[in-house]
Amino acid sequence: MKQQINSAVVRFAGDSGDGMQVVGEQFTDSSALFGNDISTFPDFPAEIRAPIGTLPGVSGFQIQFGSKKVLTPGDSPDALVVMNPAALKVNLPELPQGGLLVINTDSFSNSNLKKAGYETNPLEDEEISTKFDLIKVNATELTKVALKETQLKPGEKARSKNFFMLGFMYWIYGRSPDYTLSWISKKWAKRPIVAEANTKAINAGYYLGETMEKSREPYEVAKAPVTPGVYRKIAGNDATVLGLIAASEKSGIPLCFAGYPITPASAILEGCSKHKNYGIITLQAEDELAAMGMAIGAGFCGQLAVTATSGPGICLKSELMGLAVSAELPVIVINVQRGGPSTGLPTKTEQSDLLLSLYGRHGESPMPIVAAKSPSNCFESTIEAARIALTYNTPVMLLTDGYIANGSEPWKVPNVDNIPPITPRHSKEGEDYVTFARDPDTLARKIAIPGTPGQEHRIGGLERDEKGNVSYDNENHHRMSELRAQKVAGIEVPDVEILGHHQGSLLVIGWGGTYGAITSAVYELQKDGAAVSAIHLTHLNPLPKNLGKVLKGFNHILIPELNHGQLCQLIRSNFLVDAVSYSKMQGRPFSVIELKTKIREML
Repeated sequence: MKQQINSAVVRFAGDSGDGMQVVGEQFTDSSALFGNDISTFPDFPAEIRAPIGTLPGVSGFQIQFGSKKVLTPGDSPDALVVMNPAALKVNLPELPQGGLLVINTDSFSNSNLKKAGYETNPLEDEEISTKFDLIKVNATELTKVALKETQLKPGEKARSKNFFMLGFMYWIYGRSPDYTLSWISKKWAKRPIVAEANTKAINAGYYLGETMEKSREPYEVAKAPVTPGVYRKIAGNDATVLGLIAASEKSGIPLCFAGYPITPASAILEGCSKHKNYGIITLQAEDELAAMGMAIGAGFCGQLAVTATSGPGICLKSELMGLAVSAELPVIVINVQRGGPSTGLPTKTEQSDLLLSLYGRHGESPMPIVAAKSPSNCFESTIEAARIALTYNTPVMLLTDGYIANGSEPWKVPNVDNIPPITPRHSKEGEDYVTFARDPDTLARKIAIPGTPGQEHRIGGLERDEKGNVSYDNENHHRMSELRAQKVAGIEVPDVEILGHHQGSLLVIGWGGTYGAITSAVYELQKDGAAVSAIHLTHLNPLPKNLGKVLKGFNHILIPELNHGQLCQLIRSNFLVDAVSYSKMQGRPFSVIELKTKIREML
């Protein structure tokens, strides 16, 4: 008889070479195919290959899956699977009392204990066995036994221990291993010995659950209710790529992506390169400046021009972003934020580039800013960034972050016929063309495609007059600066929507990847009768026109951010309200309990 539960949070943790990301993704895919709602948090080590068995080398993958709507990967794990002492030391403090703790005991050698900083073996500590639901599994040895008939060497056999543990956790949570078994056969189709080994390892782990001496019943998480449609699991960077393709198709102009590899944005460059069938031109530049220059050239030639990077790359691109502002060329600049400054925390999440995105360029260089709020929302936000760029002929900053870029959730694949078309503002052959003549409603100029007869023109970084001639006239510079600012300020963006009452004691404001935690915390408190509401900002420049009116309806305002209060500064300065900042800069997203505690303090 299976134990029915509404949701569960499972974390796999081990050395960066133990395959924790692989088994985490497979557990996620199997749960999604079963029909659970999901949210994931891959936690990569910052070093490419830290010394084996050390604390900096610990890699983790957390998933929350449930029979109801899931907005976050969970505050703390209900079940923790650790492959070595370092993973235990890093993750055990977050496992609640009574939580399921599955340990690969074979890795607890004296040398590994020393690397992890243990003076004694924690497995011999009675507190662990009494405080947690402890299951000791000699996974490495059992994997070798299961693979004794294979032709792999002993060291190669041990590599399959991650699949052994995955099979065991499939049994614990009533998951079928069939999807992963099919994936293994395809993944290693050209290496049948490896495919056989991993298949046997999963099955051995699964059967261990059925036969182990410690009697227990597996858990069962029912399917989540969903509206009819076609669903797939999607990560934020993948959704961004699909959004770019959709924007290209809906605008009728080819996509040109120019990028330079940088964590955590590289997957966008890699993703675009896989879709040549859509006519995408993908360029890997020699550096960030070259990538930005290529994107500007593509925008000048009438293409959907895109580049992607993270904070350090934004700093390097800033001069050429100023050129795109001055020349009023449509370019999408994607910033997948990470911990900073400098190299900072390259694999950890943060929201510390908002003020950089707004003001980090020479001179008066206004750029619209759109921020995605979840992995699947990266699709809609990317299309919105393209709409603004092509409608107003301006560079646009699209902000995501490492949390939503690498995290994944279910995504209902949209009907492409329901995606509104995007109309680029291009001048046509035969039209009278004046370089900076503006639409009276949008203040956007038209783009003349190079080579169009009769539309030869000049643009560049030097200030120009309306005809495109270089001008050092002081009045002209003032006028052109005002027009560029007015164009961005006048961009049409939707009004902000309120979760809860339109008036009350406390309003919580979020942006970017804080959406899931804020929404969950506010919704749970509202069910308890708390007078709290929430809004989430997708458009950060310009801000929604109804934002000021919304703010006036509340006595107190709380703004949680993964930075030192950057949006809070903007809200306080623009609307003269006494907003309170709640900052976190630990390379990890907010937990729901953190936010609920802070909200209760302010009520």
